[in-house]
Order: sequence, then structure tokens, then C-alpha cells
Amino acid sequence: MLIDWLNRQLVPAWTHDRSPDSDHPHRRRFTAKYRRKRDIVKNVWMFSGLLMIVQATPAIIFALALGTTFLSFVILDETV
Repeated sequence: MLIDWLNRQLVPAWTHDRSPDSDHPHRRRFTAKYRRKRDIVKNVWMFSGLLMIVQATPAIIFALALGTTFLSFVILDETV
């Protein structure tokens, strides 16, 4: 009860209803399009992680980590 009251007093209102606020600097994180992209990136990382486990050499792990990081940035890019 007290924690809920403190939460309502201290935390901005947009965090309760999860609606995108046009003035919020991270507004894109609350949109359906961004969540869909984030799910794609999650699946890419899971697949890459499985490949890293199967092919457990440092060179392969390093190359996959760099490539997956680059691909994640490309997918989550805001310009598209």
C-alpha cells in the first residue's frame, strides 16, 4: 500500500499507462514497431549464442559476437 503510493508520487505518470509520451526522449522504446525489432534482435542473439556453443573456438565466438552486435545495431537503427 505504502509502496504503491510512493510509486505513484515519485515515478512519472507515463510509466503507469505505458503510452508513448511525445516529449519523452526514449519514446521509440514503447512503440510496437520497436518491440518487434527488439524481438528480432533477441532471436538473432539466441541463434548466434547457439552457434557459439556448438563451435566453441575463441575466433568463432569473437567473430560471431562482433557480427551479431553490428547486426543488432543495424536492426535497431532509428533512421528507418
